[in-house]
Amino acid sequence: MQFPYSWLKTQANPDLSADKLEHLLTMAGLEVEEIDTAAPAFSGVVVAEVKSVEKHPDADRLNVTQVDAGMGELVQIVCGAPNVKPGIKVPCSLPGAVLPGNFKIKPTKMRGVPSNGMLCSTNELGLPDDGVDGLHILPEDAPVGANIREYLDLDDTLFTLKITPNRADCLSVRGIAREVSALTQCVFTPVEIQTASIGSEKKQAVRIDAPADCGRFISRVIENVNAKAATPDWMKQRLERSGIRSISALVDIGNYVMLEIGQPMHVFDADKLSGSLIVRRAQNGETLACLNEKTVTLTDNTLVVADEKGALSLAGLMGGEASAVSDDTQNIVLEAAWFAPEIIAGKSRQYGFGSDSSFRFERGVDYRLQADAIERATELVLQICGGAAGEMVEAQGALPEAKQVGLRLGRLKTVLGVEIPAEQVEIILQHLGLQPEKTAEGFRVISPSFRFDIEIEADLIEEIGRVYGYENIPDDYTSGRLKMLALPETKRPRFAVYNEMAARGYREVVSYAFVDEQWEQDFAANTNPIRLQNPLAAQYAVMRSTLIGGLVEVLQNNLNRKQNRVRVFEIARVFSKDSADQFVQNERIGGLWYGSVLPEQWGEKTRNVDFYDMKADVESLLKNKEVSFVKTEHPALHPGRAANIVSDGRVIGFVGELHPKWLQKYDLPQAPLVFEIDMDAVLGREKTRYQSVSKFQPARRDLAFVMPEAVTHDDLLNVLKAAANKLVQEISVFDVYRGTGVPEGMKSVAVKIILQDMENTLTDEVIEPLVAKMIKAAAEKDAQLRA
Repeated sequence: MQFPYSWLKTQANPDLSADKLEHLLTMAGLEVEEIDTAAPAFSGVVVAEVKSVEKHPDADRLNVTQVDAGMGELVQIVCGAPNVKPGIKVPCSLPGAVLPGNFKIKPTKMRGVPSNGMLCSTNELGLPDDGVDGLHILPEDAPVGANIREYLDLDDTLFTLKITPNRADCLSVRGIAREVSALTQCVFTPVEIQTASIGSEKKQAVRIDAPADCGRFISRVIENVNAKAATPDWMKQRLERSGIRSISALVDIGNYVMLEIGQPMHVFDADKLSGSLIVRRAQNGETLACLNEKTVTLTDNTLVVADEKGALSLAGLMGGEASAVSDDTQNIVLEAAWFAPEIIAGKSRQYGFGSDSSFRFERGVDYRLQADAIERATELVLQICGGAAGEMVEAQGALPEAKQVGLRLGRLKTVLGVEIPAEQVEIILQHLGLQPEKTAEGFRVISPSFRFDIEIEADLIEEIGRVYGYENIPDDYTSGRLKMLALPETKRPRFAVYNEMAARGYREVVSYAFVDEQWEQDFAANTNPIRLQNPLAAQYAVMRSTLIGGLVEVLQNNLNRKQNRVRVFEIARVFSKDSADQFVQNERIGGLWYGSVLPEQWGEKTRNVDFYDMKADVESLLKNKEVSFVKTEHPALHPGRAANIVSDGRVIGFVGELHPKWLQKYDLPQAPLVFEIDMDAVLGREKTRYQSVSKFQPARRDLAFVMPEAVTHDDLLNVLKAAANKLVQEISVFDVYRGTGVPEGMKSVAVKIILQDMENTLTDEVIEPLVAKMIKAAAEKDAQLRA
């Protein structure tokens, strides 16, 4: 919301500088994003009247003018503007003036003719473009010699507020003035609404066919208007300084009323309407040519204003071209309505464009403001364009109900931590327009029509706190006894996981939980993701069910910045649906490793990361658990280089190399390795068990088995462990060989077996039968002892 301070002062005039008002508004929750002046800094420019114009003797496009700049004598200035002529009043920069950009005006000669200044256009003064080719022509009553900054009030301060969604009442000068009045106790003098005198018998019938979506719809016909009438300079200036471009008097009046009191309006050409104006839901496939030159295809979740022939405008969003006013318009229909915020919300994204009206309607407009808006617009139309006004015609649907909210002074003190006198509380509530009534415990208010966010006692306490001033609430330190609960022995500290990942060279990243739907299809084969009803953007339309998409995007960003070695991880929630179609969210840890295993160095040869490097990281992360890796297929991973991570018979995650087709689609030069694991499994650990250390020497036996390629080392280890007894302390693979001496399609896997007894030194008589039993068990898995 942008507005000039001079306009605000017509309704609330606090004795504050612009800087102090900026601080006050920001501390009260109306964040001031920016303050600026109406024009950039310049000096030495005055109002001048052109007295005579003659052609330059040596230049076809230049004129020699004599101007009265209030100095007592005429000043000769050479001017090339096409619209210069005797009798006009224009800005004139005299010698010594400094224009925007530190451009200094000096006496000079132009093609041999002396020129003692410059006549200025709007661009040369840094003002908004007025659409005129040439000089900025001032009103006839502009005082010659007056400082142009003072005459045009160019030192006026422009405020730009960042209004939160719950404060739609502050999207108008009236709303901000009410707020300033409450904050400063200055007098609030809203613009007085004049009831129009009726001069026409013509009425425009209206009807609401969607009463849940439209609570009030009002029309008024004004006949015999002059659509070509010029917008007054004062109105044009206020619009431009509020960020709205002047279009035509009739359109400008609607925009002006919206900014002044907060009610968006629309103006129809009455002669282009057919029958009643109807508020209804659009029909699927119905089309509408909008004022922004876009033709949209409507759906039945959209509210439209229509006549008997078809849709005329997108309700609360934008008017249609077919019923728009033009210079030929003679009769108009003013329309003001209250639309339910939920029916307008999201339509800007749905149709790809928004408007100042939709910005207000989707946040909530005062549902008692429509008649005032019609009367105010009527007053301005009659004043500027003339005509004769007819009676207002109103239709009603379902309007919100005012809520009764109580405020207990005791509760106010408890929450804010400061006692505010009841008299001051009452004054604050009155200035906020809440009309308080005293009760035994405090006050009772009826939430006004312009404040949708006053629903419970906490809302009133918030209002009292911010108007009283957060800076006035003492920042006393509080103390209390807090007992830190011990972490269960079977739980791993979360911070230990972060330390583990950092120690292994990973950097933490944070990505959006909203993702591109294509990521879900590619990396999770998820054709039914959780969709957002009102996404931030098209690429954030669904909730993620895997972390891989975000990690791949981080990789792409790093590659684009020439970072060719990337190790990142993320701990975050993923979202899915269960068999009952209920939403489920689980916390997971995901990691990605791309590029070389080690940074470039002289001590080690460069080698790209492979499956086993990533597997080692996963094993380190899950060192408190007994896990195995089972070959699997995953939509995101290479078919032959992917494994499920299994613990206690349950799949807790996966690890593998990204699928080759995604390398091509996402423009990755080589394959990254990724993993994803349930955080519950990572944080869980077995209860610590203590045992004594054996005093006796361990024994080692190395066995080499020849077995088919299809048999995994996990299969071999599992069968050996099943045949072992308590003497076997460790079974692990230390070598895999393929080549000479080993049949094709077979491999040799060397296993070390560590045996140790707690009470005796082991002898061959004890060891050999046990080893023979294990060899026999391995033979059942087609693993034969290598000769």
